[in-house]
Amino acid sequence: MPKLADVSNMNEPLTMTVSELNHGIKKLLDSRSGLQNIFIRGEISNFKRNISGHLYLSLKDEESVLKACMFKSQATGLTFAPKDGDCVIARGRISVYVPGGAYQMYIEDMRPEGIGDLHQRFLMLKNQLEKEGLFEESRKRPLPAFPKKIGVVTSDTGAVIRDIINVAGRRHPMTEIILYPSKVQGEDAAAQIVSGIRYFNTRSDIDVLIVGRGGGSIEDLWPFNEETVARAVFASTIPVISAVGHETDTTICDLVADRRAATPSQAAEFAVPDDNELRIRIRELRNRLDKGLLSKTDLYAQRLLRLSTSPALVHFERIPEDLAQKLDDRCTRLGNSMQEILSKKTAVLKEADASLRALSPLAVLSRGYAVVLHNDGTPVRSIHEVTPGNVLQVQLQDGTASACVISTNQSDT
Repeated sequence: MPKLADVSNMNEPLTMTVSELNHGIKKLLDSRSGLQNIFIRGEISNFKRNISGHLYLSLKDEESVLKACMFKSQATGLTFAPKDGDCVIARGRISVYVPGGAYQMYIEDMRPEGIGDLHQRFLMLKNQLEKEGLFEESRKRPLPAFPKKIGVVTSDTGAVIRDIINVAGRRHPMTEIILYPSKVQGEDAAAQIVSGIRYFNTRSDIDVLIVGRGGGSIEDLWPFNEETVARAVFASTIPVISAVGHETDTTICDLVADRRAATPSQAAEFAVPDDNELRIRIRELRNRLDKGLLSKTDLYAQRLLRLSTSPALVHFERIPEDLAQKLDDRCTRLGNSMQEILSKKTAVLKEADASLRALSPLAVLSRGYAVVLHNDGTPVRSIHEVTPGNVLQVQLQDGTASACVISTNQSDT
């Protein structure tokens, strides 16, 4: 196998296979002692733990990214659980992964140093918007059940728009998909995403919006963590579905949107109904309706049968006769009751009249007694109330007589 050092000294061009070149570069890097025990400071992104136990990640700073891996035998000695956003210092060697033709760091040890810059910015903005209420569940709107038009803000060259069109077309072909082409990573991406959201909000025929892209590192997804995008989603009068990255990725856009989808395909499933499921549901409802109607029909038929055999309908002509007899009985009972009440009241009245007569002064007068009255009509109760010469009135049973007092004589009692 030729050496790279030899290549540089040759005057004639050298023809090599890809494998020969990659092996040569690997041998060149492996021969540099300074690259065999090196410390790299960077922020973890695109972190993955393989089922084998090996770790795959990228180390990055503000300008560059370095791919890295850490085999299970070294990873089991870690004292922390690495994740995206962690700022770490990794020790290891730099070499080439020949099948992939890429140089990378093979990490032998790693320790945390702090939170990476992008992750720190993410947390700061998340806390700020959360305090302002942009993530409140109470303000999130339900998605329309049968949208006619769906606006999509994403790249026109990626798989996202194809997935959305395919899923929506399969589930509910009547829905129209309208694309606003936008960059979804890099410079100007956030501004274009905001423009797409605002454009659809100027239209009155859009029922729901899907804003999204495929998966990627935190750098790739960063436009969807920009404050301008979050506020545009919050200000949208149209319900918004955020479909950014994969299920494990979470962006600020996801938190503000009315609905978060793990993937663009799931966003399409959320946005449109499934015609097949609707048909099944309609059949189920129709069967339930048929069973309900049959049950009601049987119930009313049984009631009608019971009524048709009841005495009230079988001997209907007897009902007026029975009612007339009942009326006569009640009239007779009423007359007897009234007569009994009248007799009792008459007896009470006679008893009261006798008592009144016994107490009446006229009854006393009828026995020969008289009542002596002053001229003002008041009764004379004592001999001391009159003197000789007084004119008094004498009340008899059948009239009144005037009398003059000739003399007074007080009794001894």
